[in-house]
Amino acid sequence: MKNLLSRYADTTDRISVFIGQGCSVLFFACIIASAAEVVMRYGFDHPTAWSTEVSMTLCATAWVMSVGYVTQRNRHISITMLELVVGPHVWRVFRLIQMLIAFGAVFVLTLALWKPAMKVLARTEYSGTAFNSVQPTIFKVLIVIGCILYLAQLVANVIRWAQRTEGDLSGGH
Repeated sequence: MKNLLSRYADTTDRISVFIGQGCSVLFFACIIASAAEVVMRYGFDHPTAWSTEVSMTLCATAWVMSVGYVTQRNRHISITMLELVVGPHVWRVFRLIQMLIAFGAVFVLTLALWKPAMKVLARTEYSGTAFNSVQPTIFKVLIVIGCILYLAQLVANVIRWAQRTEGDLSGGH
C-alpha cells in the first residue's frame, strides 16, 4: 500500500510540474498580445477589440492551471513568523492541519462549481463585449479543473507528509 501511495504522489507531482511549467508559455503569449495591442493602439491608432480579453484569459488560465504546481512546490503564501515561534514539530502538525482545511474548502468549492461548469458545457456563455468571446465558459470549466488538480496535489502532499518524504519546505520563505 505504501508503494502504491508513493507512486500516486510521484505521478501527481510529475503531472503538476508538467502543467505548471507548460503554463509559463501562456504568460509569454500574454506579453505578445499586450505588446501587439500597444503597437496597434499607439503606433497605428487602431486598437484591437480582442487583446484585453485574450490577455486576461491567458493569464487566468495559467494561474488556475498552475495551482497544483504551486502546491507541489510549497510556494503558497505562509506565515513564516509562526513557524519560527512554534518549532519544527508543531509546524509539521500545522502543515497537516492546513492541508486538511484546504482540501475541505476546495472540495466544497468544487462541488459548488460543478453544476455551473456542466451547464456552460451544454450551453456556451459569451462575454457580451465587443469581442464577445467564450471567456465565461472557459473560466467556469477551468476553475473546476484547477480545483481537481489542487485536490489531487493536496492528497499527494498529505501522503508525502505521512511518509515523511516532503522534501524542501522552505517554500516562499
